[in-house]
Amino acid sequence: MEEVKCECGHINPPGTVLCEACGKPIGHSAEAEASLLLDMRYDGSARRSMTYNKTVVDKIWNFFSSVKVGIWLIFITLVASAVGTIFPQQMYIPPNADPEQFYKDQYGILGQFYYDLGLQNTFGSWWFCLLLASIGISLVICSLDRVIPLYRSLKKQGVTKNDSFLARQRLYGISEAADKGTLDEIKENLKKRRYKIREENGSILAEKGRFSRWGPYVNHIGLIIFLIGSMLRVVPGMYIDKMLWLREGETAVIPGTDGKYFLKNNSFKVEVYEKDKENAVFAQAIDREGDGTVAKNYQADVTLYERKGNQIPGQPPKLSKVEDKQIRVNEPLEFSQFSLYQVDFRMNELNKMKFSLTDKKTGKSFGQLAIDLNDPAKKYNLGSGYKVEIADYLPDFYFDSEGQPASKSRIPNNPVFVFKMFAPDRPKGETSLVGIQSTMEPLGATKYKLKFAGVETKNVTGLSVKKDLTLWLLALGGAIFMIGVCQGMYWNHRRIWIKRKGGSVWIAAHTNKNWYGLKSEINRITEGTSVKEPIDQREIAKVSGEEA
Repeated sequence: MEEVKCECGHINPPGTVLCEACGKPIGHSAEAEASLLLDMRYDGSARRSMTYNKTVVDKIWNFFSSVKVGIWLIFITLVASAVGTIFPQQMYIPPNADPEQFYKDQYGILGQFYYDLGLQNTFGSWWFCLLLASIGISLVICSLDRVIPLYRSLKKQGVTKNDSFLARQRLYGISEAADKGTLDEIKENLKKRRYKIREENGSILAEKGRFSRWGPYVNHIGLIIFLIGSMLRVVPGMYIDKMLWLREGETAVIPGTDGKYFLKNNSFKVEVYEKDKENAVFAQAIDREGDGTVAKNYQADVTLYERKGNQIPGQPPKLSKVEDKQIRVNEPLEFSQFSLYQVDFRMNELNKMKFSLTDKKTGKSFGQLAIDLNDPAKKYNLGSGYKVEIADYLPDFYFDSEGQPASKSRIPNNPVFVFKMFAPDRPKGETSLVGIQSTMEPLGATKYKLKFAGVETKNVTGLSVKKDLTLWLLALGGAIFMIGVCQGMYWNHRRIWIKRKGGSVWIAAHTNKNWYGLKSEINRITEGTSVKEPIDQREIAKVSGEEA
C-alpha cells in the first residue's frame, strides 16, 4: 500500500481514513459515504492491524491487536483461576502428606482427577504463566496499534478543516455572518473555560482535555506492570509462600532461606476466654461456640538463628542467635525480606510412644523402649540378649482400596508398627503388629509382646513463611491503573471548530464522551452572540430512521 496525498497537500500513511491535517475522508466505502456522521475512532488514523496482513508478523500482530481476543484470553484466565481454587493448592496441604494420596483421600475421585490434570499447581504452571503472558502481549500490541497513530493524528491535526469533515460531526451548525467582535468574545469565553486556542486563515480550533484520551493506555501500562509482577512470582527467590511446622523444642531450617536461617520452637500455647464475671462481655460468644470456648491468643515463642560459615556434611550447622520473638496472629516475625505468620497449630500431637517387652504368660518385663514417632530408630537393644527391630512403620495407618496396609501421611495420627522381637530363646525373632490399643500376630502366636507403656505429646505450630519481592511492582501497577481510570473517567477530550465561510460561520464539535456536557458548554460559550448553538445530528438521524 502507498501513502495517500490529500488535496490539502498533506501526505497520510497507508490506511488513513481521515486526512490527518484537514479531516477530509479518504478512500471511504459507499456505506461510509452514505452515513451522516464520520467515524471518529482514533481520528481516522491508520492502524497497522487494519493495513497490513501479509507476513507472519502481520498475522500475529493482527491476532493480538483484536479486542475480542484480549477479552477471550482474560475470560479463559479467570475460568482457570476459578478452577484452581476448587480444591486447595498443593502449597496449602500438610507438608508431610503425599499430594496424590491427599487429594484422592480428601476429595475422592474428583480430587484424583484434579491431581491428574495438574490443577494442584495451577498458579505456578507453565500454561497459566503462558495465559498471563498472552494477556500482556495482547495489551502491548492493542495499545501500540492504537495509541501511536492516534498520537500522530492529534499532533498533526490542522486548524482549517474540510467542509465535509465539519458537516459530518455530531454537533454541527451554521450561523449568519458574525463580526470580528463576536468571534473575539467567543475566543475569550473559550479561554475562560481553559481551552487551548489555535487560529489559521480565520478558522479556530479550541481544544482541551486531550490527556484524557491516554487514560485507557495508562490503564494498559498499569495492567502490564501488574502482570509482570505476577509472572515474576514463578522466578526462584522472588516469591515464597511455604508452610513450616515446628514441634515444641524442635529446631528446623526455614524454607526458602537456602539453609541460612533456622528457627526453634521453644513453646506454643493457646489461650481462651473463660465464661466468668471478668469476661462477661464474651459470654454470648462463648455460648455460641460448640466447645464453650473463644480463642484469646495463639502464640509461638521462637528463637531465630543464623548459620555461620558453610555447613560440613554430616555435622550439625554452627548457629548464631539472632533474636527471640513471640509470634502471634497478625504479629509476624520479620527478618531479611521474610515474614513468618502464625496461621495454624496442632495440639497434643503424638511425639513418643513407650513400649515394654514382656512375657505374655508371666507378665515379666525385659526392658522398655521409647520410639520417636517422627524419627524412629531401626533397632533397640534392651540388654541380656533382648532386642527389638522395627520392620515397618506406618505413621497414619489405614487400609487402601486393595485392602493393603498403607499410610495417609507422615504425621503420626494413627501410628502402627511391625516389630520383630528377639530373645535368647527366640534367636530368629517373632513378628508382631502393634498399634494404638491393638496388637496382631500375622505370622502366628508369639511368646513375647510389646506392651503399651505410655505416650508423650507435643504442641505443633504452623507458620507461614512469606517473601514477596514483587509486591512493589504489583502496587505500582495498581496505582498506575487507578491513575488511568481517573484520567479517563473524570476528564474528556473536547474540540470545537469554528470556520468563517463566505457570509456564514460554521461551528462543529466532538468529544470522546459526555456529549450533553459539551453541548451545554457550547451554549454558554456562544450565549449572547449571533452564533447559534449547533444541533445534535445523531438525534436527527434517529428521527429520520424512525420516520422511514
